[in-house]
Amino acid sequence: MGTENDTRISEFLLLGFSEDPEQQPLIFGLFLPMYLVTVLGNLLIIVATISDSHLHTPMYFFLSNLSFVDMCFTSTTIPKMLVNIQTQSKVIGYKSCITQMHFFLLFSVVDIFLLTIMAYDRFVAICHPLHYTVIMKPWFCVWLVLVSWVVSMSHALLQSLMMLRLSFCTDLEIPHFFCELNQVVHRACSDTFLNDVVIYFATVLLAGCPVAGILYSYSKIVSSIRAISSAQGKYKAFSTCASHLSVVSLFYGTGLGVYLSSAVTQNSHSTATASVMYTVVTPMLNPFIYSLRNKDIKRALRRLCEKEKLKASVVLSLKKCP
Repeated sequence: MGTENDTRISEFLLLGFSEDPEQQPLIFGLFLPMYLVTVLGNLLIIVATISDSHLHTPMYFFLSNLSFVDMCFTSTTIPKMLVNIQTQSKVIGYKSCITQMHFFLLFSVVDIFLLTIMAYDRFVAICHPLHYTVIMKPWFCVWLVLVSWVVSMSHALLQSLMMLRLSFCTDLEIPHFFCELNQVVHRACSDTFLNDVVIYFATVLLAGCPVAGILYSYSKIVSSIRAISSAQGKYKAFSTCASHLSVVSLFYGTGLGVYLSSAVTQNSHSTATASVMYTVVTPMLNPFIYSLRNKDIKRALRRLCEKEKLKASVVLSLKKCP
């Protein structure tokens, strides 16, 4: 590939977690179940919220959207990694790399916006309960989600177009298990100053502003909960946002951990391993957090199971009929 520029580059090499061939089956055996659990768990949340009319509320509308995005978020990276392990190939095409990076950015930013919207939803529910139905109208909820998608798509498109202006020489090995934006940019042999500036400002706007919104919402929520006189009332108010707070802490905590680990260590494989926490582990745990902590989701899942059992028994009885 020599000194060809990015218009002629046909592929990159994803080095993954380890270059040791003996560790590849172990990595495959670890990530395949994690990916399947992530997809099935989030799919169950979506089906439960759609099938149960009691869950047709703003909070569960946002939750089903979050579950869908989490499935897509994980699916942009893990299937390709599993295929590469199975085929014993580290290659990813140039166009495939840009596409993967585009969708990874898209779903990650939508994820951030949805968590922020859900914090606002809890803020309205706890701090302004009498005005909740007036503020969180169905059209407004749909509008919030649509705006999240439009902004995220615009950002992903901008970063993808910025990537196309770069030239790549001989350093085409990406020390990661997917085409991560910073890693790909720093493989370029042309000037990346403009790309770095765009990445910096996008990070401040699309990550910093939502964090500020979440912190503001929860500061108001805590103040409102402290003003409640009864202990039972405080517990009931806090329980409505406990699941969301757990998910937010997990997502941002692991993201911050990856950032700090990449700043402290120069080992790229360590950074890739740390990235697993927010790219795979967090989307996998979200359904468990919401189902274990949420009585409404548990009830909906039980009803869904009972409905499926009833259908199965009816089909079985019909088969027995002459």
